[in-house]
Amino acid sequence: MTLPTQDILSLIPQRPPFVMVDTLVSSSDNTTLTSLLILSENVLVSDGELSEAGMVENIAQTAAAGAGYVAQQLGKPVPPGFIGAVKNLEVFALPKVGDIIETEVKIENQVFNVTIIKGSVTCKGSTLAQCEMKIFIQPQQ
Repeated sequence: MTLPTQDILSLIPQRPPFVMVDTLVSSSDNTTLTSLLILSENVLVSDGELSEAGMVENIAQTAAAGAGYVAQQLGKPVPPGFIGAVKNLEVFALPKVGDIIETEVKIENQVFNVTIIKGSVTCKGSTLAQCEMKIFIQPQQ
């Protein structure tokens, strides 16, 4: 489902300067799509490129935006999550300042407070990075 433009900070627990997503493009039961304009002032940009760590964090924050959107629809607070493990990380290229990356996260499995996702980052039709990630969601009190 394509979403109206909204404040990304209402969907994720991260705060500037450590925000690695700009826009929640779409969200469905198991797939979330975000975009990010790479800016030179991004804390994970070095030598004019978003680092590998920046892309991993972008994938994690895309998952967070999807979880935040679901929580918001249910009238619940946005749950904080933590990366538990990154598996099969492949980085093919780094996006440059001025590029817009699109990140897709698909939920592969969800058991209790653990979510297994597959994420991929693309730019101009090319895959830049992909990985599997285990994310722990902090239960709400």
